[in-house]
Amino acid sequence: MEAEERVLLLTGPNMGGKSTLLKQTCLLVILAQLGCLVPAKSYSAPIFDQIFCRIGASDRILEGKSTFYVELEETKRIITKANHSSLVVIDELGRGTSTFDGMAIAEAVLN
Repeated sequence: MEAEERVLLLTGPNMGGKSTLLKQTCLLVILAQLGCLVPAKSYSAPIFDQIFCRIGASDRILEGKSTFYVELEETKRIITKANHSSLVVIDELGRGTSTFDGMAIAEAVLN
């Protein structure tokens, strides 16, 4: 991770390990910033002041909130609170929508 790189887009087939890699990235950042050794040949990353993570699907049907609603609610919270020194990890944004709707949501969040 370089300080100049602002976005890393990870794509791949289903069951390809993308979610696992994202979770491990967050864990490694936390370990490294605590001063722990990380299992890597080398590690270089900027200092992050916050980590925002939206991984997994959940709903709150009893509150009238679908999985998609909860996902967008969590994403909105990330967008409003994150800054340039934050690590933001979002997995499967727009899940359950059509391909083009999901891409439009992801692009809007990225911008």
